[in-house]
Formats: sequence, structure tokens, C-alpha cells
Amino acid sequence: MSASEPEPAPRKLRILYHHRTRSKDGQNVHIEELTAALKRRGHEIVMCEPGGMREATFGDDATAEGAGLIGWLKRLLPAPVYELLELGYSVPAYFRLARAWREHRPDVLYERNNLFLLSGGWLAKRARLPFLLEVNAPLADERAKYGDLAMRGFARWLEHVAWRQADYVLPVTDVLADFCRAGGVPDGHIRVIPNGINLGRFPPSLNGDAARAELGLEGKVVLGFTGFMRAWHGLNAVVDAIAESPNRENLHFLIVGDGLARAELEAHAAKRGVADQVTVLGVVQRDQVAHYVAAFDVALQPKVTDYASPLKAFEYMTLGKAIVAPDQPNIREILKHDDSALLFDPAAPGAFRGAIDRLCADSELRTRLGAAAARAIAVHDYTWDGNARRVETLFLELLAARGK
Repeated sequence: MSASEPEPAPRKLRILYHHRTRSKDGQNVHIEELTAALKRRGHEIVMCEPGGMREATFGDDATAEGAGLIGWLKRLLPAPVYELLELGYSVPAYFRLARAWREHRPDVLYERNNLFLLSGGWLAKRARLPFLLEVNAPLADERAKYGDLAMRGFARWLEHVAWRQADYVLPVTDVLADFCRAGGVPDGHIRVIPNGINLGRFPPSLNGDAARAELGLEGKVVLGFTGFMRAWHGLNAVVDAIAESPNRENLHFLIVGDGLARAELEAHAAKRGVADQVTVLGVVQRDQVAHYVAAFDVALQPKVTDYASPLKAFEYMTLGKAIVAPDQPNIREILKHDDSALLFDPAAPGAFRGAIDRLCADSELRTRLGAAAARAIAVHDYTWDGNARRVETLFLELLAARGK
């Protein structure tokens, strides 16, 4: 694995890629990065998505036309009616897929799983296409947990049906794979493929000197966080760690992102007398994120859903940052306590703060952890190019089994 162009694939595939995602958050990052990596390997990608069918294009400025209408319908309609409309979407989606299949004659089908979405499985059966289904969350459980699902049993049953339609299900963590197993997917039809990193966007050689100079942080120990700020992240503990440190003048908290908890955090920093030691950059273009993360000495992953594969962790690892993250099974799939990160017990009061204090006080520990985290990226090939190779290998295996 290297930052150079990947080696060509043994066989070029025409891949029909289907999704129902309109969001421009981490979901879209996964779509763009994986399809771009497959294209770098010489494969042809035909996208079939909300709004129609197109050749894969990539960019930060795309908009989700129609998303406002969908949100309006969701607010207006009774929940069961809206959910039936979601299921009904599978019908026009199937016809779009069928048209793409007739026009482009793809070799294989790749779908990003969504709740009430069955059209990929229908086409794969009709067209006898090898079919991979990417699973990023147990969506029925997730939506039920947050009170956003009326037909819970029906939705869960349909989700399990969708999973079982695929030749291989691709959950992003082994924790998530357990949901697939419980849904009736045989273990032999599950391949865990975690999220990854684009080494072109996050070159391991990047240092933070330019960002430190830009922000006036030369000589500081920089604690950093990227992403959307929420109250449950507990970022006030970072402010407290700075305010109560015997070396407080040398510490700074840099946030690459924005969010609902920003005002509360800034008010707390002012109350603790460290407002000038907290910088919130707001929303940063994706190509600029690495520039600022490179300035971190301590990279924070305060909370993470227990089945997720957090994108920010791979960004921190690639740039060799000392990471503080919760000690839970999905995190232990990629990080090892006191080797490639400091993992804290999320249920223990003060554990997050204690890990921060320890790293702020120990530069040698920061260096050791950061180097081990970067090595883990290389050893396990946690890259989008690596994931493209894994997907390609599965497709070639399935084609060979069918004599194609």
C-alpha cells in the first residue's frame, strides 16, 4: 500500500452502483471515496441514485435536489404512511436499475443498504448479477431507538430480507456483523470492510507547521477534534483540562467543524478563563481538513456509536496523531490501548479527562502512540484503495464461480 496510483486490476469490471443517499456528510464520503478508488483501479462505475442515473462524478458542491420535499413529506405524513412510501420507492428504483442494466450491461451490482430498499436484490435475482451489499448501520434498530420508526417489526423483517438477498454483506465492523448474523445472514456470506482513508487527501508525510503558523499555535500542545459538535461529546471536559492544567498556557483546543454545542462550549471556555485557548474553525472544505488535523498533538474521538467505523479515527491515525477514544469493541477492532491510542472507559466519570491529562503531560507517549497508529494504517491497509481491492476480489470470486 502506498500513496501512489494503485496497480491495475486483473480484470476491468463494469459496476452498477446503487444508493438512496442524499446526505453530504460521512455517508457521501464513503460513496465518493470507494467509487473513486474503484475507478482508479480501472473499473467503470455506473451510478444509479435518487434523481436518476449518471456516470460517477465527485465534488464537494453537489446538492441534494428534492431533499426539502422529502423532509416536508416526512413532517406532514403519519409515520406509517411515510414508511410505506419509503418501501414504495423500491419500485421506481428497481425500474431505474433495470434500465441501467439494459443500457450498460454491468458485470456486477453494488448497493449501499438503506431501510425499506429492496430493489437491488430484485434486480440481482432477475439479471443473475453478483451482488454486494454495504451495510453501515442496523437501520431498523437505529431509527426505532430514536423514535423515528412506526412499523418496527415489519421494518426489521424487511431489513433482514434485504441483507439475505446479497451474495456478500459488507458491514463496516464486526460488531455490526453480529446484527447481520442475527438477521439470518450466514457467516460465510459476511465480509467486514471498515472505512478507510484517502492517502491523497491525508498524506502521511503532512506536518502541521503551516496550520500552526496560520493559527498562531507554534510551540503549543494542540488538542484537536473534527466533525459536528454535539453536547454528548463532552467537549467541556477538554476545556476543563486546559483550565486546570499546571501547564495551561501551553495548551490549545482546536476544533475543525461546527455544531449545536458550539455556543455552550465557547461560553464554558469564557467562564473558565480560557476563551483565547479555544479555536472553532467552523465548517472546513474536505480538502482542507488534513491541513488542520496535521496541527493536532492529541486527537479526540470522545464518543462513537457502538457499531460504527468512525471516519475521523482513520484520519487521525494516518497523520500519526496520539488518539483518545472510548474503550469499546468496534474501536478495539482498529486501535489497541496504550499501543496505538489511549482508550478510556466511557462509563467511568473522569476517564476521558484523565486520558487527555496524561497525553498533555507526556510528549514521548504522544509520539509513540501516533507512530503506532500510523503503522496500523499501513499494516492493515485501512485505505479506500485497499477497500476497492477487497470489493474487486469478491466480485471476481463470484464471477469465477458462475463461469464468467
